[in-house]
Amino acid sequence: MSRLLIAGAVVALLAGVASRAHAELVNLAEPRIAAEVVSVEKIWDQGAHNAFTDLVRFEGQWYCTFREGENHVGTDGRIRVIRSADGAAWESCGLLEEAGVDLRDPKLCVTPDNRLMLNLGGSFYEGDTLLNRRPRVSFSGDGATWSAPKPICADGDWLWRVTWREGRAWGVAYEARIGEPREWILRLYSSEDGENYRIRSILNVPDSPNETTLRFGDDGTMYALVRREAGDKGAWLGTSPPPYVDWRWDNTEVQMGGPNFMQLPNGHWIAAGRRYPGGAKTVLYELRKLEVIARDFGDPGGGAGRPMLLTSLNPLAELPSGGDTSYPGLVWHEGLLWMSYYASHEGKTSIYLAKIRLTEGAPAPGN
Repeated sequence: MSRLLIAGAVVALLAGVASRAHAELVNLAEPRIAAEVVSVEKIWDQGAHNAFTDLVRFEGQWYCTFREGENHVGTDGRIRVIRSADGAAWESCGLLEEAGVDLRDPKLCVTPDNRLMLNLGGSFYEGDTLLNRRPRVSFSGDGATWSAPKPICADGDWLWRVTWREGRAWGVAYEARIGEPREWILRLYSSEDGENYRIRSILNVPDSPNETTLRFGDDGTMYALVRREAGDKGAWLGTSPPPYVDWRWDNTEVQMGGPNFMQLPNGHWIAAGRRYPGGAKTVLYELRKLEVIARDFGDPGGGAGRPMLLTSLNPLAELPSGGDTSYPGLVWHEGLLWMSYYASHEGKTSIYLAKIRLTEGAPAPGN
């Protein structure tokens, strides 16, 4: 992102804050990370349409999950789980099906009692008409035997990804009532067992917010990366201290599908998802906040300035991809970023695994 574009975004951000203000950019948005794609391998294509991945490491093995179906959307979606000891040779170790329900968007995590947890969505159709949906959860102690998908949360919700911290599961569900033309609602949920959830707060994000990934800083700060489907469609990044009721939001101005992000061991943040302009691609970004000083033109002394933050997504690498693509899983392991995703650039929509080397500098103060 150029300095000119960032400055323009800053001015737009501040327009409603001070009528006579200008923005001084203190930290430029030049990437502080270099990415080298070490390898990309197709690891599964046995379904007619293979999509919506996630990746986790459990008990010394890799687990990747995704949806299999005839098409991107339909009544026949089922969830496949595959595993590998080395990331090269993969075997199927789970298949979740539910008659008459389109199971999709599976996400993997490890529970505090050391089980694999799979949260997913379930959609109900009459012909091609979507009637309702509700999230589900399944567990496995050995990665091979999975419990039957159990409905959780409420009808109309979509609990997209779950993140554990200090014995509690956290996730954001987006509600879009079928047949009701009104603004979508984001609810922050928490659970002590991964099955029974309660609402903790409402996230006030406009313009059809939906897919949301949560992460935590070392100090307990919660971060939320949210996809938006209306307005300028830029993904929003939110931050909130415990108890996660008061939120601050920044518009990245980058449209992103299937958003995922994580903090690296040296403190940098990265994000990945579907990039839209110029043709769909799966892209890895550096996620950072830029310190901006807003000053009052009317202050003869120039003013002490009011520090603000502007979220920036800097492209680091474009993965081999195209068409129907994205929904990455991210794992940092032995100095490499392992990234699952799906794409249709080779014709059939298939599952891929990339290994990426990141050359990292020291984080700037406050990042």
